[in-house]
Amino acid sequence: MAKQGYADLTAGRMPHVGDTAEMVADRAEFLSAGHYDFIADALAAAVAGVAGLIVDAGVGTGRYLARALDSAPAATGLGLDVSKPALRRAARSHGRAAAVLTDLWRPLPLADGVADVILNVFAPRNGAEFHRVLRPDGVLLVVTPAPDHLHELIAAYGLIQVDPDKEVRVHDALSPRFEPIASLVLRRDLELTGDETRTLIGMTPSAHHVPDVPATPGQVTASVQLTTYRPL
Repeated sequence: MAKQGYADLTAGRMPHVGDTAEMVADRAEFLSAGHYDFIADALAAAVAGVAGLIVDAGVGTGRYLARALDSAPAATGLGLDVSKPALRRAARSHGRAAAVLTDLWRPLPLADGVADVILNVFAPRNGAEFHRVLRPDGVLLVVTPAPDHLHELIAAYGLIQVDPDKEVRVHDALSPRFEPIASLVLRRDLELTGDETRTLIGMTPSAHHVPDVPATPGQVTASVQLTTYRPL
């Protein structure tokens, strides 16, 4: 157990360390302002009443898992991530949640068929392991960026563009073991200050590539796809 409250269940040297402390701090600040609460609300509604284990694969700061647990009072939560700075926050995100350091691309430190729900929000998808640890009657909830997600910032600051074929690639990666049963586009127009724009850029994978220039206030489109899968 790390002194910050998460368990380290890695096996050997990790090939990557995930989000940096700066990226995690920006994400925590941006999410705490409520800008992505429309995503958290949709996930919470999807798991309302679940009484078993909710696993957040790529838990980040733990905000989405915490909101899900609030809507499922009889459930327990487990957050998985490779980023130590993220897990330090996730471990404190909810009284019924635990956090574990692990690599999502490797075998997950979970028994077969223990999860009632797996959340996967802007995170890697290990279809084989998700299928193994999910109950036969469980669900996988995947959130991915839609083609127009943050398109204003992509044009203005040269952020990494969303792959136009991303949904097809996600489906192809999961289709041998999962089938989609519902899909929903969630979209909001965000009015951001210059500081909030900078924070949003800082929490994305583009944080390492965008020059450190003053960000300007303005409207930004947040658009994501929430797809519900069941195991085959």
